[in-house]
Amino acid sequence: MSENVPPGTDGAASRFPVIRRVESRAVIGWLRDGGHDLRQAAPASLFYGACFATAGWLMQVVFAEAYALFAGLTTGFLLLGPFLTLGLYDLSRRIELGTPPRLAPTLAAWRPNLPNVGLFAAVLAVVLLIWARASIIVFALFFTGGLPTFGNVVHTVLTFEQPDFALVYFAVGGFFALFVFAISVIAVPLMFDRKTDAVTAAIASLVACSRNPGPLLLWGACIAVLAGIGFATVFIGLIVTMPLVGHATWHAYRDIVAPEDDRQVAAATQ
Repeated sequence: MSENVPPGTDGAASRFPVIRRVESRAVIGWLRDGGHDLRQAAPASLFYGACFATAGWLMQVVFAEAYALFAGLTTGFLLLGPFLTLGLYDLSRRIELGTPPRLAPTLAAWRPNLPNVGLFAAVLAVVLLIWARASIIVFALFFTGGLPTFGNVVHTVLTFEQPDFALVYFAVGGFFALFVFAISVIAVPLMFDRKTDAVTAAIASLVACSRNPGPLLLWGACIAVLAGIGFATVFIGLIVTMPLVGHATWHAYRDIVAPEDDRQVAAATQ
């Protein structure tokens, strides 16, 4: 078996999964288990975290003179998080199966289900571009004298000089974030683990959100806090917080999506 094929994968795409209900306290377990995986695969995990941090630094340099676009892309590239953390899901799966969590095999974790992972990544990329454009429009509506500097934006938000700007900006950004979260919270792990098609994976993710609104809203808030820590530390914190989110998301997927055997039992009892 090739190293690039996740251990335990039989090559057959699965049918629609059984979505389980979980309690809000499960979020603590996801973070705990994610921290365990991060420690077990520290060199490889931190490599992925460094990729997130480097992307932030590069965008800061490239778009330093266009802060409105930089703000949209900086927050928006987290919309691509479910795809960017695919290698972290592979690491967690390998730890789960007792396989050494080495970096090299995870770099091609997308390959076994490339068409569907690629389609889903393309959808997220389109959402990112739309959000970046929306970000520019919001800035232009509220800063008519020209696009502001980073200092101007921070001062405006902290002093409530333009409360309408903060309300509209975060409302629009929140809409995009909730949409992406709802269609992707378990979608990419599901596509990776079972070779599920992109549409089925997105629908399964929506079903998971509808059955577990409280726990998944709490999980989304945790992701926002961890991302905020990364931004507040000039992206340095992302080196640790993003791998933690990726590993914890794998455990969230394991809790929410029943194993294949459970799906067969459920089908037999219907």
